Amino acid sequence: MQNWQGGGDPDLLERKINEFIARFKGQKPPLKMLAGIVLALLLVFGAGSSFYQVGTEETGVVLRFGHFNGFAQPGLHFKIPFGIDSVYLVKTGRVMKEEFGFRTVQPGARSTYTKEGLNEEALTLTGDLNVSDLEWIVQYQIADAFKYLFRIKDPQSTIRDVAEAAVRKAVGNSNVTEVLTTERALLATAIEKDLQAILNSYDIGVRIVTVKFQDVNPPESVKAAFNEVNEAEQEKESLIFQAREQYNREVPKASGVAKSAILEAEGYALERINQAKGEAGRFLALHTEYRKAPEVTRERLYLETLETILPRLEEIYIMDQKGSGALPLLPLRSPKEGDKG
Repeated sequence: MQNWQGGGDPDLLERKINEFIARFKGQKPPLKMLAGIVLALLLVFGAGSSFYQVGTEETGVVLRFGHFNGFAQPGLHFKIPFGIDSVYLVKTGRVMKEEFGFRTVQPGARSTYTKEGLNEEALTLTGDLNVSDLEWIVQYQIADAFKYLFRIKDPQSTIRDVAEAAVRKAVGNSNVTEVLTTERALLATAIEKDLQAILNSYDIGVRIVTVKFQDVNPPESVKAAFNEVNEAEQEKESLIFQAREQYNREVPKASGVAKSAILEAEGYALERINQAKGEAGRFLALHTEYRKAPEVTRERLYLETLETILPRLEEIYIMDQKGSGALPLLPLRSPKEGDKG
């Protein structure tokens, strides 16, 4: 996670000096030569340890005499050698991942995983006293390299412990159905917020990226029974959806038919009312004319009635009240097809 680049290796310098002294053992080397060689060794050692490289995903934390001096961004930098400046490299540009209930054996396009020895870590107790086999991951990023290094002795273990506590708390407040099926995404979001709040109170400079449930299953001993219950629940939901679909199809159709019948009845009622009003108006007009000229109006009504009725009759006879027989048939109707003249 981090790499220390101090002011060189003091043991290496001491070793070089001891080798030089052993070469002149039993002799007295010239003092000036000894001082020059030591000075040259110090210069070479200091020059070699005065530069350090910060990677593209890293941030350097620079300490001077053990006190925070600043951050170093990616690139080549100079520092004071001989242990005066110390540099710790922290991968702040990389998203870290902690796995729970499983471990990645070989990452890649087809990653391989293992659960060997992780059964206790994966088993969680729900609020309705059921057990679930839960695998989840926590992804986080280092937001403040100095706080991450020096606020807590082992930040990685702290993150794991807090994450496990937050997950077990959330699962313990939920029933097994919510954990295994419907509420997994909501639970993960709630855990993420809770975990971030706890780490903020520790002030260790970490930002939670995501909390995600990889796989949630019942324990192997009850897995078959749970799958049957789950299938029944799915079938129930399917039937409910089918019923809703049928309802949404039939109810609008029935509503349309009902509205059509109502509109038809209203139109028929309006037609009958208008017809009745017209007949009443016609009767009142005839009544007014009848009062003005009763004889003329009576004769007119008689003739108009005959004009309407006579064309409907098949045969017409005219009887003379004073005569004893029937008068010849008058051709008052139009001849039909096939009649002889």
